[in-house]
Amino acid sequence: MSDIQGPGEPRDDDDLLVEQVASAWRPRSRDALRYHAAWHDLGPEGRVRAFERARALREVEAALDPRGLSTTARAVLRKITGG
Repeated sequence: MSDIQGPGEPRDDDDLLVEQVASAWRPRSRDALRYHAAWHDLGPEGRVRAFERARALREVEAALDPRGLSTTARAVLRKITGG
């Protein structure tokens, strides 16, 4: 196993957890708000990092969306409208 870190590779365990938590993917649920399980494995500093990363990612998603919506906004609208 190499000690050389490639592009995009997490630097440590917290980096991987932060990326998992910051992503838009969540386990499916019909009736409950879901958090990524990795949230509970992060300490306070990691949770702040994940929040900041998620906020930046949602801005990029909204910038790329024709209606200016993030993945989160689209998911909430689908829930509200039943679509």
